[in-house]
Amino acid sequence: MSPSSLLSPGPYHIISYGTLLGTTFFHSFVGGIISFQVLPRPQFSALMTKIFPVYFSMQTAIPVILALTYPGATSAFGSAGAAGIAGVLDPDNRWSVLAPIAAIFLTGVANLAVVGPATTKCMKERKHQETKDGKKSYDAPPHSQEMTALNKRFSQLHGISSLLNLGNLISAVAYGFTLASRLD
Repeated sequence: MSPSSLLSPGPYHIISYGTLLGTTFFHSFVGGIISFQVLPRPQFSALMTKIFPVYFSMQTAIPVILALTYPGATSAFGSAGAAGIAGVLDPDNRWSVLAPIAAIFLTGVANLAVVGPATTKCMKERKHQETKDGKKSYDAPPHSQEMTALNKRFSQLHGISSLLNLGNLISAVAYGFTLASRLD
């Protein structure tokens, strides 16, 4: 490794991409599932309430880093494609680079700024309703009308968040194919 490679955006681009894909895959298919299976519901909820803001912040910040560090293309004739934001915005890169990076950013920011806070608010409302009802939100029915509505709202928000997360993962994998094509 030469000292000049520390100044090149390429390694930071690849490391950022790997961090995004690895974090998203691990949280979605390993850590989140195992935590749900092993932890009692209140502890699982407390853990996810702390993890999700960091997780969604990463899904929002890393695509910005990817755009800033996008490496310019080089050809056998010595010409180079634009690097950084200019390269991401190049019309030739609209679908292979801009679309997946933008989708990763938008799904992350939607979960961070809208769906995540709404889900947390709904969880707090369910906790308050549990105190009123003397029954946990996840206990067997019947539930009060208020709890039934809150449980439905939580399920909807959770579903939206899961779909956004899946879109994030699919977009990251799609972008991975773009990166891999540059290795050929």
